[in-house]
Amino acid sequence: MNVRKMNQQEKVAYMLSQPVPKLVRQMAVPTIISMLVTSFYNMADTYFVGKINTQATGAVGIVFSVMALIQACGFFFGHGSGNFISRALGAGDYEEANRMAAVGFFSCFLVGLAASVLGITFVTPFAKLLGSTPTILPYTKDYLRIILIGCPFSMSSLVLNNQLRFQGSASYAMVGIVTGAILNIALDPFFIFSMEMGVAGAALATIISQITSFLLLLLMSRRGGNIRIRFSNFRPSAAFYREIFRGGFPSLCRQGLASLAHICLNHAAGLYAGAMADAAIAGMSIVSRISMFANSALIGFGQGFQPVCGMNYGAKQYKRVREGFKFCVKTAVVFLVVISVGGFVFAEKLVWFFRKEDADVIRIGTLALKLHCVVFPFNAWIVICNMTLQSIGKAAKASILAAARQGIFFIPLIFLLPYFFGLLGVQMCQTWSDALTLCVSIPMGLSVLKELEQLEREKTVGQEKQ
Repeated sequence: MNVRKMNQQEKVAYMLSQPVPKLVRQMAVPTIISMLVTSFYNMADTYFVGKINTQATGAVGIVFSVMALIQACGFFFGHGSGNFISRALGAGDYEEANRMAAVGFFSCFLVGLAASVLGITFVTPFAKLLGSTPTILPYTKDYLRIILIGCPFSMSSLVLNNQLRFQGSASYAMVGIVTGAILNIALDPFFIFSMEMGVAGAALATIISQITSFLLLLLMSRRGGNIRIRFSNFRPSAAFYREIFRGGFPSLCRQGLASLAHICLNHAAGLYAGAMADAAIAGMSIVSRISMFANSALIGFGQGFQPVCGMNYGAKQYKRVREGFKFCVKTAVVFLVVISVGGFVFAEKLVWFFRKEDADVIRIGTLALKLHCVVFPFNAWIVICNMTLQSIGKAAKASILAAARQGIFFIPLIFLLPYFFGLLGVQMCQTWSDALTLCVSIPMGLSVLKELEQLEREKTVGQEKQ
């Protein structure tokens, strides 16, 4: 049965009846493709800019934290509204789902517009705050100024993408994201080299692609029985914003703290690398992009589970939620072990590919990447657990877990470890943070599985009494 031709009611019925592993695979393939292609075009920026000089490569790494912050706001409104939409559709409340879609979208666009104006107005102090060295600063400003212009469209496209996913229309979401990503990869060398715009050309290519994605996703939301974004449905209320906060705050913690962590990482790399400050920032930037690419497949897989989880939880199909959780963890562990082994063995070649002209960048990045790979399989449990908690409305636990990896643990460690181990402390900070986050996530995951099992028993007893 073709999901893209279903109306809302048919789509919900499909999500509540088909075998869970089949549904997860069906929803996950488009989201994995979307995440991988998005990460790939971020890596393409690093690759093409790396051909300019080390300072330009460092500037992309500096602005990466801003892009993570933009994503954090987009995911806050997108996941917050999307989680509610998913549960509302599962419960058959279509009117509330339509209203939430409009509130999430228009609220995010307005926030993005305000952020764009403020960021451009204070671009120089902002660039310094992000960790730019004096030699990297001119490149950072050129790149950052253009990225901020597209901020409202970048944020809002993430809202549309996630709302489509949570409605079970991952393939529609994929069309918008992948088209924009391919366009970005094509435009990068044209603007950077043919138009001789340098690092500003990379930023312009990114913004054009993101605006294109925004327009396509807006079009996709009008097809296939999806919720149409109408301004007439934009009726904000405290109740809606509470739901957005509950569903989106874990994402805000995860992505927002990732941005803050990256800023701290840039400062620590510059501080403890001495004369090799620019090389250290560039090397850690490359490792961040490679790790993000590998992690994006896992996140895409987890995002494929979220609409299945949310709708079935809303429909009180707790056994199916547990089944999906276990299937996702087992599959993710196998995948990440393979990725980790490959990343460890070919670490030096991977870093060399992005900045072959600088031996210090290669040396610093290679060790950091190997240390990341050692604990990378831990993310299977961490990410799936986090997404499950978020999808079923466990905002407090989901927020704690989302904040742990690059906030609660990473930020104290990035100040503590380099103090004792110098640059090595910077390189191994993420490794220790991932290990500690796993320790927190295990009891959380086990508790939610136990709770779902209890809810299923209570449901069965209630049905037997009727």
